[in-house]
Amino acid sequence: MFERILVPTDRSDPARRALEQAADLASRYDATLTALSVVDTRELGSSSETDERTATVRAELDATLDDLEADPTPETAVRSGVPSEEIVDYADESGLDLIVMGTHGRTGVRRYLLGSVAEKVVRLSDVPVLSVHPAAVDVGAVPYERVLVPTDGSDGAGVAVDCATDLATTYDAALHALSVVDTGAMARDVQFDAAMDQLQERAQTAVETIADAASEVGVEDTPTAVLEGRAHDAIESYAEDERIDLIVMGTHGRSGLDRYLLGSVAEKLVRTTSIPVLTVRLPDAAD
Repeated sequence: MFERILVPTDRSDPARRALEQAADLASRYDATLTALSVVDTRELGSSSETDERTATVRAELDATLDDLEADPTPETAVRSGVPSEEIVDYADESGLDLIVMGTHGRTGVRRYLLGSVAEKVVRLSDVPVLSVHPAAVDVGAVPYERVLVPTDGSDGAGVAVDCATDLATTYDAALHALSVVDTGAMARDVQFDAAMDQLQERAQTAVETIADAASEVGVEDTPTAVLEGRAHDAIESYAEDERIDLIVMGTHGRSGLDRYLLGSVAEKLVRTTSIPVLTVRLPDAAD
C-alpha cells in the first residue's frame, strides 16, 4: 500500500518520534523514505540569510539521520518557503503516498496565532497523513499492536478502512471498529427514543461492515463498539481504555466557513490525543 513515504523533520521530539515510525513503516512496506526539512522564509529577510539557514538545516538533517541509523538510509530534501505548503507540494510533485509528521499540539491563543503545520497539512493534503503528538514520544507501540477505525458509516469514514486493514495485516495487529452516536445536539423530546434507535442501528451496521471487510482480508475477531457522547471525547476515551497504538480516520478535508462552524473530529484528535492518528482524505473532497 505504501511505496513512497515522506517525513518532514525539524529535530524536535515529535519530529524524531515521527521519523522513527516512518522508518519502521518503510521497512515493513519495503518503501522508499524521504526526510524533508523546510526553511521557513517568512522568518528571513534576505537571500543570503536563506542560503545560510539552508546550509544549517541541511547539516542538521544529515545529523538527524546519522542518529537514526536507519537501513537503508533515507533520501533527503531541503526546500524553502511556507512549511505546510512546501510539504504538500513536495508530496504531490514526488508522487508520495504517505506523510508522517510530528505535531506540536499547540493549544489556546498561541495555537491559533501560530497555527500548526501538521494540522494544515492534514487539511490540505490529498495524501494520507500520520500525525504524531509530542506526548507520543514516550508512549505508543512501534510496531503497532492495536489499530482503531472510528466510523459513522459515511464515505469519508469508509476510505480509511482499506488502509487500516492493510496496516493491521502488515503489523499482525488487532483491529477495532468504533462508532459514536453523538447525542450532544439532540433535544430530549418525544421523538428522542425513536431517533436514538435509528442512530444506534446505523452505528451498529457501520462497525459490522468494517468487521466484515476486515474478515475478507484475513483480519479476524475485530472488536466492535457503539458508544454515546461527543465523538471526539468518546473516541479518545475508547482508545486510551483499549491501549490503542494507532487511530485511522477518514476526513472530508473541510475548508472555509464550513470547517470552522462544524469542526473536524479528525483534526481535534490530531491536536489533542497522545496516540498517533492517520488521516485518509476522501478523494472527491479534492475535486
